[in-house]
Amino acid sequence: MSLAHIQENLRHLRLYKIHDRLEAALEEAAKNNASYTDFLDEILSQEVASKQEKNIALRTSLAKFPYVKTLETFDFAFQPSIDKKRIKELAECRYIANGENVIFLGPPGVGKTHLAVALGVKAVTEGYRTYFTQAMPLIASLTKAYSENRIEERLKFYCQPKLLIVDEIGYIPIDRHGAHLFFQLVSRRYEKGALILTSNRSFSQWNEIFGDPVIATAILDRILHHSTTINIKGNSYRLREKVKAGLIKVSYSPKTGQGG
Repeated sequence: MSLAHIQENLRHLRLYKIHDRLEAALEEAAKNNASYTDFLDEILSQEVASKQEKNIALRTSLAKFPYVKTLETFDFAFQPSIDKKRIKELAECRYIANGENVIFLGPPGVGKTHLAVALGVKAVTEGYRTYFTQAMPLIASLTKAYSENRIEERLKFYCQPKLLIVDEIGYIPIDRHGAHLFFQLVSRRYEKGALILTSNRSFSQWNEIFGDPVIATAILDRILHHSTTINIKGNSYRLREKVKAGLIKVSYSPKTGQGG
């Protein structure tokens, strides 16, 4: 059987990595006197790794992250109020398997979205379907679907991901109708799908966000029942380089955790 025929079969089977590496792999195997089993194990491992990489890239694209961030690139030293060990435990994704929630609270710029995206990226690499959205586009999408008599379809869409990330809850108040729709979504995902939420408002202020203390209480009741809350106190993470360079005076020291 000719090498060209083998490569044609590899293309037919969509084993593209082996197809591209076959000649070089055969030369390496001959040079190293590799056994047939070692040779097969090597080229199949490369094919699996290639497919996993492409699959992760596709799922990352479908997750609609605003950018790709990782925990490795987060400067925990700049935000000492964050328990790094706790974040690392969340990165193991057990909360997703258990249908639990994670809430990041803190003022603008402290790194809430970075951490939410980083945990989302980790979820994708672990095989969990993930979707990212900001709060207001989410509410607008649900409201539009309701007006077009497609609310069931849209709720199912947001319930499909094992992890749904909703960013920036509280930056803009949500009207009563939007609050009811968000409550429906939270209720449907309750104990079935995990949520990561970020907000610049404390839980005691959520009645102002949703315009109705009854709805706010009902939403919080379901979100907080099985949850981890990370309350971030500190300076703007976006300005950390200028802070470190002494170009901006800070009110919270990343070294001491005290005001300055």
